Amino acid sequence: MTVAVGEPPADDAVVTRLGSGGPWESVYGYSRVVRAGALAITAGCTSTVDGRVAHAGDAAAQTAQAIRIGLDALAEVGAHPTDVVRTRMYVTDRLYVDEVGRAHNAVFGAVRPVATMVVVAGLVDPEHLVEIELEAYLPTP
Repeated sequence: MTVAVGEPPADDAVVTRLGSGGPWESVYGYSRVVRAGALAITAGCTSTVDGRVAHAGDAAAQTAQAIRIGLDALAEVGAHPTDVVRTRMYVTDRLYVDEVGRAHNAVFGAVRPVATMVVVAGLVDPEHLVEIELEAYLPTP
């Protein structure tokens, strides 16, 4: 991951922005994860690995992969799965809702963050069946 530090916000918290080197970050101008004080937020995570869609046609496996990518990004800024307080899941077909929900539960069932799942018309790559965002809260020591 690459690191770029922005100006501190009004509350003097340091903002850390990390990129994964993914194919769209530099083209579209976003970070994989941003930590601003106690809050850490990922961009939408998909099952893209090394520039290719992993697990084509398998919504559950894509969900698990996207969550792993998001949790790895959060770990880079000091967050653990138990720090996750919100997830957002974007699913391309209602038929995948149960698969996606069960894969989410496999990771977050004990954590129980607030969650939203929305059925959308499509994602950037037509092979993506799900995209997930994670938010974590890390109280300052």
